[in-house]
Amino acid sequence: MRWHRVRQVVNVVNLSTPAGLLIALIGGATPRKGENGLILAHGYRIPFPVAGAFTVGNVILTKHADDYLVGELLDHESRHATQYVLCAGLPMLPLYVIAAAVSLLICGDPASWNVFERLAGLEDGGYAPRRPWWRGQAR
Repeated sequence: MRWHRVRQVVNVVNLSTPAGLLIALIGGATPRKGENGLILAHGYRIPFPVAGAFTVGNVILTKHADDYLVGELLDHESRHATQYVLCAGLPMLPLYVIAAAVSLLICGDPASWNVFERLAGLEDGGYAPRRPWWRGQAR
């Protein structure tokens, strides 16, 4: 069994993918089957979270058109789907919020020092690395 199939099954069992589908439904997004067991949900209309895309289980949600979730961004969001497996599903959500708060305290940005974003590939997700506040500004 390939890893993406294991991830797909585990994220259904841990309820993160069903939660992602519910969020897509509430947000008015249209889900469709993507590659590697992912579900791509375009047309998300709720203005939270403030991100080009976000992942819940194997569901990747975005307000953008069908051609937005491709390449490095799709790879980045796919890594978040794997993180749901490693966090036993929905506990990923509060853990992510804590990691974003820590990053905000470190550098003033919720992504740059967020362990989940760093492990998913900051640049792949469109995030710029920032220096910690105690290191000062780059010259």
